[in-house]
Amino acid sequence: MIRAITNFVRDEEGATAVEYGLMVALIAAVLVGVVTTLGESISGVFTTVSGKIAGS
Repeated sequence: MIRAITNFVRDEEGATAVEYGLMVALIAAVLVGVVTTLGESISGVFTTVSGKIAGS
């Protein structure tokens, strides 16, 4: 039983997959933040351009 626990603690096979999963989650969170922030700014630009086109 102690040997099984020791082997489990020392086993690092799944660690790489977990690390990649965390990196993907972090990148996704950053992308969501960037898209949300830029989306609002770009929406304002398109509204301005649309208004100027409609007014001309």
